[in-house]
Amino acid sequence: MEKMLVGCFLLLLGQILLLPAEARQRPRSRSISRGRHSRTHPQTALLESSCENKRADLVFIIDSSRSVNTHDYAKVKEFILDILQFLDIGPDITRVGLLQYGSTVKNEFSLKTFKRKSEVERAVKRMRHLSTGTMTGLAIQYALNIAFSEAEGARPLRENVPRVIMIVTDGRPQDSVAEVAAKARDTGILIFAIGVGQVDLNTLKAIGSEPHEDHVFLVANFSQMESLTSVFQNKLCMAHMCSLLEHNCAHFCINTPGSYVCRCKQGYILNADQTTCRIQDLCAAEDHGCEQLCVNLLGSFVCQCYSGYSLAEDGKRCVAVDYCASENHGCEHECVNADGSYSCRCPKGFSLNPDKKTCTKIDYCASPNHGCQHECVNTDDSYSCRCLKGFTLNPDQKTCRRINYCALKKPGCEHECVNTEEGYYCRCHRGYTLDPNGKTCSRVDHCAEQDHGCEQLCLNTETSFVCQCSEGFLINEDLKTCSRADYCLLSDHGCEYSCVNTDRSFACQCPEGHALRGDGKTCAKLDACALGDHGCEHSCVSSGDSFVCQCFEGYLLRADGKTCRRKDVCQAVDHGCEHVCVNSGESYICKCSEGFRLAEDGKRCRSITMYAVGVGKAIEEELQEIASKPTDKHLFYAEDFSTMGEISEKLKKGICEALEDSDGSQDSPAGELPKRGHQPTESEPVTINIQDLLSCSNFAVQHRYLFEEDSLSRSAQKLFHSTKSSGSPLEDKPDECKCENLIMFQTLANEEVRKLTQRLEEMTQRMEALENRLRYR
Repeated sequence: MEKMLVGCFLLLLGQILLLPAEARQRPRSRSISRGRHSRTHPQTALLESSCENKRADLVFIIDSSRSVNTHDYAKVKEFILDILQFLDIGPDITRVGLLQYGSTVKNEFSLKTFKRKSEVERAVKRMRHLSTGTMTGLAIQYALNIAFSEAEGARPLRENVPRVIMIVTDGRPQDSVAEVAAKARDTGILIFAIGVGQVDLNTLKAIGSEPHEDHVFLVANFSQMESLTSVFQNKLCMAHMCSLLEHNCAHFCINTPGSYVCRCKQGYILNADQTTCRIQDLCAAEDHGCEQLCVNLLGSFVCQCYSGYSLAEDGKRCVAVDYCASENHGCEHECVNADGSYSCRCPKGFSLNPDKKTCTKIDYCASPNHGCQHECVNTDDSYSCRCLKGFTLNPDQKTCRRINYCALKKPGCEHECVNTEEGYYCRCHRGYTLDPNGKTCSRVDHCAEQDHGCEQLCLNTETSFVCQCSEGFLINEDLKTCSRADYCLLSDHGCEYSCVNTDRSFACQCPEGHALRGDGKTCAKLDACALGDHGCEHSCVSSGDSFVCQCFEGYLLRADGKTCRRKDVCQAVDHGCEHVCVNSGESYICKCSEGFRLAEDGKRCRSITMYAVGVGKAIEEELQEIASKPTDKHLFYAEDFSTMGEISEKLKKGICEALEDSDGSQDSPAGELPKRGHQPTESEPVTINIQDLLSCSNFAVQHRYLFEEDSLSRSAQKLFHSTKSSGSPLEDKPDECKCENLIMFQTLANEEVRKLTQRLEEMTQRMEALENRLRYR
């Protein structure tokens, strides 16, 4: 009681002595800048006074969870900066540390980090919001174990420097706080708990020190935290009696407002003198369960037995004298005391032999009924099934299945994942090599790995490389060097006078005084048509020193003698075409709408049986839409153009049967076919486009747009020869629908597609080579 009176007297004296000092400091008011507009606090006078020469280790614990918005987070920083104003910060006075917590704890700075107030203020202003969970208990545990360690700047307990935590939170903790907060308080740490908004008051009380009215505070929002500044100035600047008085506490001295209390270490309780400590009598305070005797230890207890008894294995019960220990019992495994004697006992998985002393291990796997697919393993009192390497036990605990490590671990192999007995490995496709990360693949650059010797281009293949030449050049016999392509020599150019090579082809040239005709091959002597601006729409014909204009076949010269107009034969005659009449020079021809073909009378139209042939990546749904029903007779598929010969016989048979059926069902023409117009002479090339061929042959080819017009024209010229104008059109024109011609056309068409595919592959390889060169620059 005398100590309490002395403490109260010193506290009152300290407050009286502080008043004049505060009164002297008030006239020197100053604005406090914290990175925002300067403002004057209601407690300006209080802020200007500091805890001069006050020793303390103060750690702020700030809630930085996602529930604290940016504006409120700024208010928390302002509150800390206000508190710092009245603290006397220095290595030998008040040391300050700060922790932020969310789902984890972030140590912004420790008690030993800064030595001046300005450094602490800068660190507070630079803090960044964590925006995660609310692990309050974890933050207090971090402060107890790390922040208040001497390694982080806390002064030793023997120096009696007050240890203070000021924790600010706006929500319910996501972990347990009561137990860890109690441990912190028991070590002598004073905890101020500040709750903002809808915070559970009982949780704050579980965190803060007692009495709660001095250490637990709750405000409605972050803006109201300013009202607590003067409160904490009084509490933090108040004299700590533990450091001023000779407290005589046996273990810990805990400061309270104007006084102190003593606390004991864990396992001890405070004696009636409120100063000394004694070991806690757990035997009296708890239901120890000891059968005979209970003996207290530091923070625990043990059971003991009377003389003639020994403590059982459970540490509670007492058993009579151990005959097994006093005699040579001879038990192989375990000796069990009985009334006045003992007996031998075997552990689980063993059976006692007839000698009642030794034991034999029970072989449960010896029974043929264990049902294990791979291996049977004996256990203590039964058996279990085990699988070989690379296998795992099924839920029935007996059968085994192979472990799919690739599916189980999802290794992320770029190309292939290969299972092994104990794991997996990644493997690349042919032409690729595995990268050092063991997952991704890179194309093997054979051109870069060796001296390829190619004069112009080097293209990688799956296992090696090939040399190629740029456009306009041909590879030589050494397969390395290139020579410019002589198109005049390689082709039948047909030039009347001379042939000149160009970059990609050739051109015919005429001698001086001559001009190249429209066919691009023959030459004509320059005449009036060539020298003058005749203005003829179609053609100019020299006539002595002058010229006359002429029109192409099927056209008439207009009155101006220059321009031409088409002769519309279809409008002039009763053509009798069932679908469409098309003018053809001085005559006309009948044509049919899509999906029909011209009948033998040259006027009526009949529908197209469609045969669909898919090659390579052809889409089956599109082929089914093209092919006639039933599709099993009209739809064929080949892996590539090299394998089309395998289905050619089926296709030929189907087409020929369809043509025979069509020929047998055709009606005899009612009369003589109309004149089909001008027939081309032998010198005029005949071009039959692919759609005409398809209509004639009842044959549809998927991807027909890939055919090059020139190549197709040349193929058609080889298939269908023009007739002389003097012959009858029906007599001289070959049967374009003969199966032999169709199969020949198919073969030529396949060859053209194959060449085009090869060119596409070559261009792809060139692009890959360029990409590889750019990659290794």
